[in-house]
Amino acid sequence: MGFENVGIIARLGNHNVAEAVLLVESFLRGQGVVLLAEQASQEMLAGPADAVLSRDELGVQCDLIVVVGGDGSLLGVARDLAATGTPVIGVNRGGLGFLAGVAPDQIAQQLGEVLAGQYVANHRFLLEARVIRDGVDVGGSCALNDVVVHAGTMSRMMDFSLVIDDTFVYEQRSDGLIISSPTGSTAYALSAGGPIMHPNLDAVVIVPMFPHTLTSRPLMVPGDSHIEVIVGTTDSTNPQVSCDSQVDIPVEMDDRVQIRKYPHQLELLYPVEHSFYESCRSKLDWASRLGGAKVPKEAHDKG
Repeated sequence: MGFENVGIIARLGNHNVAEAVLLVESFLRGQGVVLLAEQASQEMLAGPADAVLSRDELGVQCDLIVVVGGDGSLLGVARDLAATGTPVIGVNRGGLGFLAGVAPDQIAQQLGEVLAGQYVANHRFLLEARVIRDGVDVGGSCALNDVVVHAGTMSRMMDFSLVIDDTFVYEQRSDGLIISSPTGSTAYALSAGGPIMHPNLDAVVIVPMFPHTLTSRPLMVPGDSHIEVIVGTTDSTNPQVSCDSQVDIPVEMDDRVQIRKYPHQLELLYPVEHSFYESCRSKLDWASRLGGAKVPKEAHDKG
């Protein structure tokens, strides 16, 4: 695939991001591609882009979109543009950076390889949540990482029922429930005790949040499952559904939160040397053995 029209979307208000945007801009101009940008991102460039477009327009007109920021920036782009099918690659200027595969000190080398057709393409499925109230769809959103049904206030609990493929699973009282894709398994779900899932798995993990029981455990189900959370009583006045911790939808008692696969996938590009296991080692501190001895480099190379 040739990348002739390349868009830039950048996180605002961060000095490190601003520096990386200038490096990306300089490199792309040197490659002779058509450079497109959002209005906010244009303001971070050294010179005018070939065109300034809305995010939706970028998704339609670009062959590739470079997102400069952290995983949070990529989550927003994924929700907005997955339906366009436009490939996305991230330059990490955030925290852990599980999604953003280009290192800030290797922008020219790694983006150059991608433009030359040397890359790995991952197709990540998203989840879609819809809130049904009295039989009427009152709102929803897609999510790359997770859909979280929660009480909306810290230290508050809620009752809910879980139904999968029209089969009752359990009732529970807890702080809420995380429904995570494999991509999101290294995010909020991991903090709540969920398993790490390889991003190629076709599965969804359901992770209770501080359940008022000693026997509740994460539950992994097929990726095509239809999941429904029926909201019961809560100790809070503002229970919510959160998608990627960025989009919040208020819910009420007896609302049905229906979660299933979103019909469009995100095409996420990585440099050819990218390894999911290496990312886990470096970002989750798997890189050392007992006693502080480092894993031999030849073992790293096999990961």
